[in-house]
Amino acid sequence: MITALALDKAGFGVPKDLDELRTYLQAALEVEHLTIPVYMTGMYTIRPGTNRTAYYAIRAVLLEEMLHMTLVANLLNAVGGRPVVDSGVVAEYPAKLPFSGDGVPRIGLRHFSPEALETFLRIELPKSMAPGGDPGSGWTSIGQFYDTVRTGLEHLIRTLGQDQVFTGGLERQVGPEDFYNSGGEVFRIDGRNSALEALETITEQGEGVSDSIWNSNNRFGEQRELAHYFRFNEIFAGRAYGPDDRPKDPPSGPLIDVTWDDAYPIHGDSKVEDYKEHENTSAVYGQAVAFNARYAVLLGYLNSAFNGRPRDMALAIPTMLELRDRAEQLYRNPHPDPRFAAEGRFASATFEITPREDGLAAEEVRRNIRAAALEAGAPIDLSTLASDSAEAFA
Repeated sequence: MITALALDKAGFGVPKDLDELRTYLQAALEVEHLTIPVYMTGMYTIRPGTNRTAYYAIRAVLLEEMLHMTLVANLLNAVGGRPVVDSGVVAEYPAKLPFSGDGVPRIGLRHFSPEALETFLRIELPKSMAPGGDPGSGWTSIGQFYDTVRTGLEHLIRTLGQDQVFTGGLERQVGPEDFYNSGGEVFRIDGRNSALEALETITEQGEGVSDSIWNSNNRFGEQRELAHYFRFNEIFAGRAYGPDDRPKDPPSGPLIDVTWDDAYPIHGDSKVEDYKEHENTSAVYGQAVAFNARYAVLLGYLNSAFNGRPRDMALAIPTMLELRDRAEQLYRNPHPDPRFAAEGRFASATFEITPREDGLAAEEVRRNIRAAALEAGAPIDLSTLASDSAEAFA
């Protein structure tokens, strides 16, 4: 499948056939994926021991984005598609979200700051608050994008029938026994009802139930929680929402302690090659390259898990932990460029993948998947990784 990043100049509208539906679902997968480094950067640049409320709010959203990415992959598999999660879906930041309209700004990597929260809020903006767009010009909110996917899916079910739409094998999908049970429970998609439930879960967790700041979480038996937009708005405003606040109300609850200075300032547009160009930067350059190499390995495990080997999700967990540790090491180093160092800026993870890193990662992923599969009578046991999974983004 050609990735949506290569196709989004074709125009935006309701998908008319199964091929277009699969392309839109691949775009949805990439939208979810592209937000993850943005949120990771905001979270990991918070200085240890500070802004705990903000840290855990961003962490909760990040875990739910991983859930969304997995649900979209399941839906794409259910309709006979093949998810693509590799270096081909890695955009250069600041990145354009696939099929988004001109009014949706590119998203960049920014340290914890009011500017970063403004980016988060624009990503999660509810469709009821988003500006209108011209027909065919792209979506103006992620909720609007998923509404388009839903409309196309339901049209195809009506015209072709469920059996012609849901042709993918359930064994290709990630189930609750494969997922690390954070950010909600994943489920397999076997027809219209579960497909619509997956789309509803994604949109409600992002922007809330209609005319509400809360999501429902009915499937997971959890108490209602703030949708993503409103969690971020609490941080931005420095005040919690009250139980009766409405989407367009400012938060009216107690103050939240937010200290913007307790972050490692970065130059978010920096690239690995920028580190290489300066003297005495070999350690920082090596750390940046190593981070991106592990990022490539993570995508390799996810690609395998989303394409018929769902148990490979277990291999992604320690890689997530390593990414966290490597990112935090980077953010403690002054920026190698003297101009930025003089401004008090620090080095940062760049989330780039070169062909060399891509090739080495593919070899490592194949080797480790093969080793896990050859452990006869000893399949990967997710229960032994339970404590690690809870800490993957801690």
